[in-house]
Amino acid sequence: MGDLMNEREDLTLTEVSRLAMAAQSVPRHPGPSSDGISERMSSARRRDTKPEIALRRELHARGLRYRVAYPVPGQRRRTIDIAFTRAKVAVMVDGCFWHGCPEHGTRPRSNSEWWRTKLAANAARDADTNRVLQALGWLVIRVWEHQPAESAADLVEAALQDRRAATCGGIKSAAVIPEVRPLRACQG
Repeated sequence: MGDLMNEREDLTLTEVSRLAMAAQSVPRHPGPSSDGISERMSSARRRDTKPEIALRRELHARGLRYRVAYPVPGQRRRTIDIAFTRAKVAVMVDGCFWHGCPEHGTRPRSNSEWWRTKLAANAARDADTNRVLQALGWLVIRVWEHQPAESAADLVEAALQDRRAATCGGIKSAAVIPEVRPLRACQG
Protein backbone atom coordinates (compact mmCIF):
# COMPACT_ATOMS: atom_id res chain seq x y z
CA MET A 1 0.00 0.00 0.00
CA GLY A 2 2.96 2.32 0.54
CA ASP A 3 3.81 2.06 -3.17
CA LEU A 4 0.23 2.96 -3.98
CA MET A 5 0.53 6.14 -1.91
CA ASN A 6 3.76 7.09 -3.68
CA GLU A 7 2.30 6.53 -7.14
CA ARG A 8 -0.88 8.50 -6.53
CA GLU A 9 -0.46 11.38 -4.12
CA ASP A 10 -3.97 12.60 -4.94
CA LEU A 11 -5.68 9.57 -3.32
CA THR A 12 -7.61 10.36 -0.17
CA LEU A 13 -7.26 8.26 2.95
CA THR A 14 -10.72 6.78 2.31
CA GLU A 15 -9.80 5.72 -1.24
CA VAL A 16 -6.59 4.09 -0.03
CA SER A 17 -8.52 2.18 2.65
CA ARG A 18 -11.11 1.08 0.11
CA LEU A 19 -8.41 -0.20 -2.24
CA ALA A 20 -6.64 -1.99 0.60
CA MET A 21 -9.87 -3.72 1.65
CA ALA A 22 -10.64 -4.78 -1.93
CA ALA A 23 -7.28 -6.54 -2.04
CA GLN A 24 -8.17 -8.55 1.09
CA SER A 25 -11.77 -9.51 0.33
CA VAL A 26 -13.10 -12.74 1.73
CA PRO A 27 -14.78 -15.24 -0.60
CA ARG A 28 -18.41 -16.16 -0.05
CA HIS A 29 -18.89 -18.44 2.96
CA PRO A 30 -19.24 -22.10 1.94
CA GLY A 31 -22.12 -22.62 4.36
CA PRO A 32 -22.36 -23.70 7.99
CA SER A 33 -21.12 -27.11 9.05
CA SER A 34 -24.24 -27.51 11.21
CA ASP A 35 -27.41 -25.62 12.13
CA GLY A 36 -26.27 -25.32 15.76
CA ILE A 37 -23.03 -23.65 14.81
CA SER A 38 -24.83 -21.37 12.38
CA GLU A 39 -27.23 -20.27 15.12
CA ARG A 40 -24.40 -19.73 17.63
CA MET A 41 -22.34 -17.65 15.19
CA SER A 42 -25.38 -15.59 14.15
CA SER A 43 -26.17 -14.75 17.77
CA ALA A 44 -22.64 -13.49 18.56
CA ARG A 45 -22.79 -9.84 19.57
CA ARG A 46 -20.97 -7.29 17.46
CA ARG A 47 -21.08 -4.55 20.06
CA ASP A 48 -21.97 -4.20 23.73
CA THR A 49 -20.15 -7.42 24.58
CA LYS A 50 -19.58 -8.28 28.24
CA PRO A 51 -15.88 -7.26 28.17
CA GLU A 52 -16.74 -3.99 26.43
CA ILE A 53 -19.47 -3.17 28.93
CA ALA A 54 -17.17 -4.05 31.85
CA LEU A 55 -14.53 -1.65 30.52
CA ARG A 56 -17.10 1.09 29.94
CA ARG A 57 -18.41 0.69 33.49
CA GLU A 58 -14.88 0.91 34.90
CA LEU A 59 -14.09 4.01 32.84
CA HIS A 60 -17.38 5.63 33.85
CA ALA A 61 -16.74 4.84 37.53
CA ARG A 62 -13.43 6.71 37.19
CA GLY A 63 -15.28 9.77 35.98
CA LEU A 64 -14.34 9.41 32.32
CA ARG A 65 -16.93 10.21 29.66
CA TYR A 66 -16.83 8.84 26.14
CA ARG A 67 -18.80 8.00 23.01
CA VAL A 68 -19.85 4.45 22.18
CA ALA A 69 -19.76 2.93 18.67
CA TYR A 70 -18.34 6.17 17.29
CA PRO A 71 -17.88 6.09 13.49
CA VAL A 72 -14.33 5.98 12.18
CA PRO A 73 -13.99 9.20 10.15
CA GLY A 74 -14.26 8.42 6.44
CA GLN A 75 -15.15 4.76 7.07
CA ARG A 76 -18.93 4.31 7.13
CA ARG A 77 -18.92 0.67 8.21
CA ARG A 78 -16.26 0.84 10.92
CA THR A 79 -16.71 2.08 14.46
CA ILE A 80 -14.59 2.84 17.49
CA ASP A 81 -15.83 0.82 20.49
CA ILE A 82 -15.06 3.59 23.01
CA ALA A 83 -14.06 7.03 21.73
CA PHE A 84 -12.69 9.99 23.64
CA THR A 85 -13.31 12.52 20.88
CA ARG A 86 -11.64 15.61 22.40
CA ALA A 87 -8.43 13.75 23.23
CA LYS A 88 -8.71 11.66 20.04
CA VAL A 89 -8.21 8.35 21.85
CA ALA A 90 -9.87 5.31 20.28
CA VAL A 91 -10.31 2.16 22.38
CA MET A 92 -11.04 -1.13 20.64
CA VAL A 93 -12.03 -4.21 22.65
CA ASP A 94 -11.02 -7.11 20.41
CA GLY A 95 -12.55 -10.55 20.75
CA CYS A 96 -10.03 -13.38 20.98
CA PHE A 97 -11.62 -15.48 18.20
CA TRP A 98 -12.49 -12.75 15.69
CA HIS A 99 -9.23 -10.82 16.01
CA GLY A 100 -6.81 -13.74 16.39
CA CYS A 101 -5.57 -13.48 19.96
CA PRO A 102 -2.21 -15.30 20.14
CA GLU A 103 -3.10 -16.59 23.61
CA HIS A 104 -6.77 -17.61 23.23
CA GLY A 105 -7.63 -17.43 19.52
CA THR A 106 -8.81 -20.69 18.00
CA ARG A 107 -8.93 -21.94 14.42
CA PRO A 108 -12.11 -23.77 13.33
CA ARG A 109 -11.61 -27.21 11.80
CA SER A 110 -14.66 -27.01 9.53
CA ASN A 111 -14.19 -24.75 6.51
CA SER A 112 -10.68 -24.09 7.84
CA GLU A 113 -9.35 -22.45 4.67
CA TRP A 114 -12.25 -20.00 4.52
CA TRP A 115 -11.81 -19.15 8.24
CA ARG A 116 -8.07 -18.66 7.78
CA THR A 117 -8.81 -16.12 5.03
CA LYS A 118 -11.59 -14.47 7.04
CA LEU A 119 -9.50 -14.05 10.20
CA ALA A 120 -6.53 -12.75 8.17
CA ALA A 121 -8.85 -10.18 6.55
CA ASN A 122 -10.08 -9.15 10.02
CA ALA A 123 -6.47 -8.58 11.13
CA ALA A 124 -5.75 -6.59 7.96
CA ARG A 125 -8.88 -4.48 8.53
CA ASP A 126 -7.79 -3.82 12.13
CA ALA A 127 -4.36 -2.68 10.91
CA ASP A 128 -5.97 -0.48 8.26
CA THR A 129 -8.33 1.06 10.82
CA ASN A 130 -5.32 1.80 13.04
CA ARG A 131 -3.55 3.49 10.11
CA VAL A 132 -6.59 5.58 9.21
CA LEU A 133 -7.11 6.77 12.78
CA GLN A 134 -3.42 7.46 13.38
CA ALA A 135 -3.24 9.47 10.16
CA LEU A 136 -6.08 11.60 11.53
CA GLY A 137 -4.23 12.19 14.82
CA TRP A 138 -5.95 9.55 16.96
CA LEU A 139 -4.20 7.33 19.49
CA VAL A 140 -5.47 3.75 19.09
CA ILE A 141 -5.56 1.42 22.09
CA ARG A 142 -6.48 -2.21 21.44
CA VAL A 143 -7.24 -4.52 24.35
CA TRP A 144 -8.15 -8.20 24.26
CA GLU A 145 -11.49 -9.30 25.66
CA HIS A 146 -9.71 -11.44 28.28
CA GLN A 147 -7.80 -8.47 29.73
CA PRO A 148 -9.27 -7.40 33.08
CA ALA A 149 -11.33 -4.23 32.81
CA GLU A 150 -9.30 -2.56 35.57
CA SER A 151 -5.95 -2.98 33.78
CA ALA A 152 -7.46 -1.92 30.45
CA ALA A 153 -8.92 1.17 32.14
CA ASP A 154 -5.47 1.91 33.60
CA LEU A 155 -4.03 1.96 30.06
CA VAL A 156 -6.80 4.21 28.80
CA GLU A 157 -6.55 6.59 31.73
CA ALA A 158 -2.76 6.89 31.36
CA ALA A 159 -3.12 7.55 27.62
CA LEU A 160 -5.72 10.24 28.27
CA GLN A 161 -3.44 11.91 30.80
CA ASP A 162 -0.58 11.88 28.30
CA ARG A 163 -2.78 13.40 25.61
CA ARG A 164 -4.14 16.04 27.97
CA ALA A 165 -0.63 16.90 29.16
CA ALA A 166 0.44 17.36 25.54
CA THR A 167 -2.42 19.79 24.87
CA CYS A 168 -1.77 21.66 28.14
CA GLY A 169 1.83 22.42 27.17
CA GLY A 170 3.34 19.41 28.93
CA ILE A 171 5.73 16.94 27.37
CA LYS A 172 4.08 14.01 25.68
CA SER A 173 5.64 10.73 26.71
CA ALA A 174 6.68 8.20 24.10
CA ALA A 175 4.83 5.29 25.69
CA VAL A 176 1.65 4.69 27.62
CA ILE A 177 2.51 3.74 31.19
CA PRO A 178 -0.13 1.46 32.74
CA GLU A 179 -0.48 2.95 36.19
CA VAL A 180 -3.37 4.74 37.84
CA ARG A 181 -2.93 8.48 38.26
CA PRO A 182 -5.70 10.95 39.16
CA LEU A 183 -6.94 13.06 36.25
CA ARG A 184 -6.56 16.82 36.50
CA ALA A 185 -8.03 19.48 34.26
CA CYS A 186 -5.66 21.70 32.31
CA GLN A 187 -4.71 24.90 34.11
CA GLY A 188 -4.19 27.77 31.71
